[in-house]
Amino acid sequence: MVCRCRWVNEDPLYIQYHDEEWGVPVHDDRKLFEMLILEGMQAGLSWYTMLKKRERYREAFDGFDPAIVARYDEAKLDELLADPGLIRNRLKMRAAVTNAQSFLKVQEEFGSFDRYIWSLVGGKTIRNAWRSLQEVPASTPESDAMSKDLKKRGFTFVGSTICYAFMQAVGMVMDHTTDCFRYEEGERGV
Repeated sequence: MVCRCRWVNEDPLYIQYHDEEWGVPVHDDRKLFEMLILEGMQAGLSWYTMLKKRERYREAFDGFDPAIVARYDEAKLDELLADPGLIRNRLKMRAAVTNAQSFLKVQEEFGSFDRYIWSLVGGKTIRNAWRSLQEVPASTPESDAMSKDLKKRGFTFVGSTICYAFMQAVGMVMDHTTDCFRYEEGERGV
């Protein structure tokens, strides 16, 4: 039997996310934007809830194209808020638009969001060696710094806990527990 991180349930969608996506370094700007928006939408909910809604979000948010999302107006927000497949929270929807606008400014300043965001961890994954889920922190000094810098740049729904979850999801931090098969793969550079 394969040993996985204890937060994974038996849903094949969740297993696939854990086994193939979570903690794998992401350097594609659109994927980074998607994960930043979804982590903000997830605030107060479980990631499993967001994962089940992710495909609907991809459709509703124009494939997470930040240039399109940045131009959403009140009519588009009302349309999104009426969609039962989405988390219908006006503040989170507005944050997606604000964050798209800020994301585009960061791309312009740094050449890519990838270059900017990965500079916050020195360009490489922080590898932890947690033995249990209880040891994994909700935030770190690095996520505190990321949150502060993103907020300074106009982003919202980017508190330190959201930033740390984002860092874990996009492989800026490797937090598979040491008993998880993905931990060993990460140690080998797989």
